[in-house]
This record gives sequence, structure tokens and C-alpha cells, in this order.
Amino acid sequence: MPTIASQDPAVAALIARERDRQQSTLNLIAAENTAPAAVLEALGSAFGNKTAEGYPGRRYHTGCGVTDELEQLAIDRAKALFDAGHANVQPHSGVNANLAVYGAVLNPGDAILGMQLSHGGHLSHGDAASITGRIYRAAHYGVDPGTERLDYNAIRKLARDIRPRMLVAGASSYPRLIDYPALRAIADEISAYLLVDMAHIAGLVAAKVIPSPVPHAHFVTFTTYKTLMGPHGGVILCGPEHARKIDRSIFPGTQGTPTLSLVAAKTVCFHLAATPAFRAVQERTLRTAERLARELAARGLRPVGGGTDNHMVLADLRGRNLKGDRAEAALEAVGILANRNVIPFDPESTLTASGLRFGTSGISTRGMGEDEVALIAGWIDQVLARPGDAAVCDRVRAEVQALCRRFPLPETLGG
Repeated sequence: MPTIASQDPAVAALIARERDRQQSTLNLIAAENTAPAAVLEALGSAFGNKTAEGYPGRRYHTGCGVTDELEQLAIDRAKALFDAGHANVQPHSGVNANLAVYGAVLNPGDAILGMQLSHGGHLSHGDAASITGRIYRAAHYGVDPGTERLDYNAIRKLARDIRPRMLVAGASSYPRLIDYPALRAIADEISAYLLVDMAHIAGLVAAKVIPSPVPHAHFVTFTTYKTLMGPHGGVILCGPEHARKIDRSIFPGTQGTPTLSLVAAKTVCFHLAATPAFRAVQERTLRTAERLARELAARGLRPVGGGTDNHMVLADLRGRNLKGDRAEAALEAVGILANRNVIPFDPESTLTASGLRFGTSGISTRGMGEDEVALIAGWIDQVLARPGDAAVCDRVRAEVQALCRRFPLPETLGG
């Protein structure tokens, strides 16, 4: 980056340090991944100079001919990738996408029913800390105390009692598959819309290694980073019958001009996600997550829900008499990145938490497989058994860095 280095050495130095940090740590944060260089190049392209309020063929600025071609290409690729009737690629984030869906078909004060945050849901599904919990009358379903999995009969009963205008599905820390046909049946029974937020699992869905919610939901939202390996942005999918309402809810409803360089990066992301190399990464992600769950369980770190069907493992630390905040810090000190996370029926606050959330997308993108996961699980066990032990930390940190050198961050998909 010679121009940044000459014009702003301070930022150039921070960029270099951040790249080094990513290169020398094992990223097991379920909400992160490594975008290929082609995505990052599009993100820093000349499209960042363009203002283009509106949609292809219907702009409020001139000079949008090339921009229209770009956005239409992104729309076409998103529709093909997920077999959707309509795609809006303008949302700046997943939360923006969710807000736009609510705004398209709901009125303030309408009831929504989503997954409880502490059981794996997301803030934007009506949590009290989110604007969604203030605009709409939000109620929440959770997991069964015995199985730690969704109980669809209980969800149906709650939905019948509350009669929400929208049923929201999707999660940020639920490691099991969701039964979309069952939720659509519940939504149809009470004449509600079904919104599925697949932000975490969009890459797995795109690669067709887990079931897609698109045939069952009225609306599907997702982010383009995480498993999809793209830039930080959002997308909305829906049928043609809802296209106009969704488009108007994004612009002029909740956003102004789209970030065209972000749209360019999404366009590249959709192209790469349709390749065999991408599917191979997603298949490896599933295998490594399942192996990580088994390896942690064998070491006394109980996987919530009994295991995983996707890219994440939520581990219960109570058997180790540890809190999530201390465990998170101990692992970061040796170069293993995970995040503290509440578990269902957690007695601790979100600031401390009783769990750790792991994701295998980042290491799978680097080419690591099940053998490497076994090593990593052993290091996690050793660090959490003796958190703060200098000798253990020094040894594990050196071994982590050696593994990172063996599997450098890829510049190309599968590279």
C-alpha cells in the first residue's frame, strides 16, 4: 500500500499490524472470516466515489450507467446463488436488512416473535436493548431445558397465544439446524410473515451443504461476511410479490445512497461462492466444527445442544469452574481467538457468561482440517486447565504461531 504509506504512515502502520495479528492468531470467532483479495480490491475500488440513490434504471443522479450494470449483476448473482425471486443488495448491514423487512410489512406496535437472545437469538430480533424491541411488541421463544434445542410444539403454542404479525427465525449462537418448514407452518397457521435471518450460515447455505430457508420464508436476510467470506454488508431475499415494498423500505425508507464499493465487493463474493473451491471450504468447515465439538467434549468442555450441525460450537465452561470472560482472555493471550457467550439458562451476565463460542470458518478458510482441530482442542484444554500459567502460555503460544506459519492467510479462495 505505497500511497497510504507515504500519505498517512500512521494508518499504514496500523493496517500492517492488523494483518500481522490476523496472520499470527487462530481465529475461532464464529462471526469472522478471511475475505479473498479480490473482495478487498473491489471494496477499495473507484465505485467508492459514486453516489447513486435509487435503483438500476431509476437513479436520482447522473453518471450511473456503469453503476447500474454493477448492481444488476450483484442482484442476478444473489438470486442465482440462493434461488431467490428477488434480491436487494444495498443494505449496509444485517441489522439494516432486518429493520427494512420489519418496516416493509409491519407497523409500529405490531407483535413479533423471535428467538431469545440468551438462547442464541440476535439483538435485532426484538431484544429490549435494540430499537426493534422499542418499536415493536416483541416476545421470545427459547430452547428446551433438557435438550437445549428448539421445541417447535412450544413455539407453536406461544405463537397461537401471542398472534405475532411476524415470526423471526435465525440465530447467532445456536449450533443446530432449524426446521424451516415447521416454522413456516406455524406462521401460516396464525397468518404471520416468516423472516429468517441466516447471517451466520449464509455461506453454508450458498454451498448447499445445509438446508436453505429460502423456499420456506417470506423474507430471508443475511450478511456477506462470516461463512460467506465477503465484505461487511447485508442482503434481503424475498419473492417478487414483496420486491417493491422491500426496495422502498431500503430506499428511501431506511438508507440513502448505497455504498457502491461495498456492492462491488458483494458482487465478487457471490461469484466466488458459486465455485467448487468455495463449496470445498464450506464442507471442511462442517467437518472441523463437528470434530471440534467432539474433541472439546472428550476434554470435559460440554457442547451446548449436544454438538453442532453448522460452523459453531458453544461450550459450557461450568464444569471447569470458569467464566467466559476469563477463559476468553486466557485463550487470546496464546493467540486463540474465541468469544465469551451466554448459554441457555445462564446464571451469569453477558459481560461474564458461562460459555465460549467457537467457529471453524476462519481456520477452515486457511486450509486447516480435522488433524489441526485436534491440536487446537488440546491447546484450549491445556490453557483453560491452568489459565495464567506462564510456562503453559509460552509453550502453547509458540505452537500456535508455528501452526499459523504452516497455514498462512490465503490471498485467493482455496489458495
